[in-house]
Amino acid sequence: MTVLIAGAGIGGLALGLSLHQAQIPFRIFEAVSDLRPLGVGINLQPHAVRELFELGLETGLDRIGLRTREVGYFSAQGDEIWREPRGLLAGYNWPQYSIHRGELQMLLLRALVERAGSEAVQFSSAVTAWQDTGDGVRIALQDRASRTDTGMAQGSLLVAADGINSTIRARLYPDEGPAHWGGTMMWRGITRGPRFLSGRTMAMAGTRARKFVCYPIADLEDGGSLINWIADLEMPKGHDWLKQDWNRPGQRADFAPQFADWHFDWLDIPAVIEAAEGIWEFPMVDRNPLGQWSFGRVTLLGDAAHAMYPIGSNGASQAIIDARVLTQLLHERGAGPEALAAYDAARREAVNAVVLANRGDGPDRILDIVAERAPGGFDDIDAVMPLAERQAFADGYKKTAGMDVQALNSRASLVRIGA
Repeated sequence: MTVLIAGAGIGGLALGLSLHQAQIPFRIFEAVSDLRPLGVGINLQPHAVRELFELGLETGLDRIGLRTREVGYFSAQGDEIWREPRGLLAGYNWPQYSIHRGELQMLLLRALVERAGSEAVQFSSAVTAWQDTGDGVRIALQDRASRTDTGMAQGSLLVAADGINSTIRARLYPDEGPAHWGGTMMWRGITRGPRFLSGRTMAMAGTRARKFVCYPIADLEDGGSLINWIADLEMPKGHDWLKQDWNRPGQRADFAPQFADWHFDWLDIPAVIEAAEGIWEFPMVDRNPLGQWSFGRVTLLGDAAHAMYPIGSNGASQAIIDARVLTQLLHERGAGPEALAAYDAARREAVNAVVLANRGDGPDRILDIVAERAPGGFDDIDAVMPLAERQAFADGYKKTAGMDVQALNSRASLVRIGA
């Protein structure tokens, strides 16, 4: 009853930890030769944090991340549109975390190796093909660096957690083509800067066409913050994003002039950009929602199933939820096609709704609504967008993403060992 997992990203490692908790045998196959704490900041929402706490990772999360206190939306003039508490302060039974993506991945890996042993993850082993054997699945493995075949592995199921450029998804959907680009480029960086607002605030300013997002991911000894930030710019039609690297160093000159006058009383945006320790450029991409994730003994999970725009802080969180739901269904129904079909039915339409909501700018849409109503700024936000309308807007996205406070606090655990 061994579950084969392609990919040791956040989703694959969360699945491995969950399967170990449920005493279901598994093996993870990772294409790279070793994992390093790459990437920049992400946010983990309470519905995913609940699952990580139930995996015994609370202490580790507090060591590498910050508990987010609030989220704030601001106009391009720096004026406050909407601010609301997050995590425990919002009434959830679990916090929200602002955290470095790579450090989270390493936390999951360390916990998995400690609990399941170093043999739980096999590196330099990309899954290139599979075959249904009737009572299981056989996979072919390759060392991508040397382009040499490294053997086969046999299991009951194959779970593709191999990211937005999933090899397995590409074989299931050979005509899909490249990821979907909506026209926005992102420049991401990390800056040692001042604490701003509550010192634990995630802030969004501007509009979809020109947006700046920032939040602290660590406290500094000098009283400042390690600030993770993202600058978004909508590019002209015909911009040749496909010929750019997915993770190449970014150039300030390509975007900083668009934010040159954003000297807000709560944070000096040009100064944050200028002091960045590193800048990287990414196209904002997602994948079109699929009508099916599970095919017999093979299924998709995380970005391989539902890569989404980094809006609303839900990409990693939804991958973790995938892992937990799938684990419970394997526990209930055994490692066979029935469990994978049930997982597809339980998760696909719900997460597809989040993908489409994020494509429509998710909760950040409030920025554009206010800018359309008051393009020159405002003195009284209630005259532009009443409080009740702002609250309803925020609550609507939470329900779509499975983050409704009462629903989350009252529901049963996703993984119920012994149930």
